[in-house]
Amino acid sequence: MRSAQRTGPGPTDSADDRALVRDSALVWLAGGIVGLSFGAVAVGGGLPLWVPVLMSVVVYAGAAQFSAVGVLFAGGGPAAAVAAGLLLNTRTAAFSLAVAEIIGTGRVSRFLGAHLVTDETVAFALAEPDPARRRRAFWIVGLGLYAVWNLGVLAGALAGGALGDTGRYGLDAAFPAVLAALVLPALRTDATVRRCALLGAALALAVTPAVPAGVPVLLALAGLFAHRHRVVSGAAL
Repeated sequence: MRSAQRTGPGPTDSADDRALVRDSALVWLAGGIVGLSFGAVAVGGGLPLWVPVLMSVVVYAGAAQFSAVGVLFAGGGPAAAVAAGLLLNTRTAAFSLAVAEIIGTGRVSRFLGAHLVTDETVAFALAEPDPARRRRAFWIVGLGLYAVWNLGVLAGALAGGALGDTGRYGLDAAFPAVLAALVLPALRTDATVRRCALLGAALALAVTPAVPAGVPVLLALAGLFAHRHRVVSGAAL
């Protein structure tokens, strides 16, 4: 008797995708609003419209883009702006290791996937239980966020400085709130993850008053040493 094999997406996949789009909507909305702010701030500060638009398409790194523009407005040169952006984006190297197998093995997939690696895409992907769903989550969330971010930047650049500071609406809290919700299940079920997270959070909070924005996130990765110590200790036993 020949067994039935699935050759394509089925009803369950479609339902999962709809649920994922629904869950991603808040992140996309927040990304669009922050993109509006970036475009408005960049053009309102005197940059030509094409600069924030091209930067968002090619660089696609919200915090790094704000940092680079801030350096330029403060009188720093292009080299200093690039250095600031690279420093803030160093954390994505660790994220890339976490999703390397999820993105795919083809050159095109890896090139495009690397461009979409963000805090949000990695968090949504790793929250899924199996490799196939992780891959779908990464690409759905990543492509949606990329599109909304760039549309938001374009709209903000066209509006100039008329929008003002969108941070006053509290929408900047949407990103950390969604990320916290995504990691809570792992924190509840895995004691090792809790130890790593607590150590990383403590380090980040301790250095926040003394280092530039973005650096605490990098230093929080030191919390992973708690996991390494556990592995080494277990091997010794």
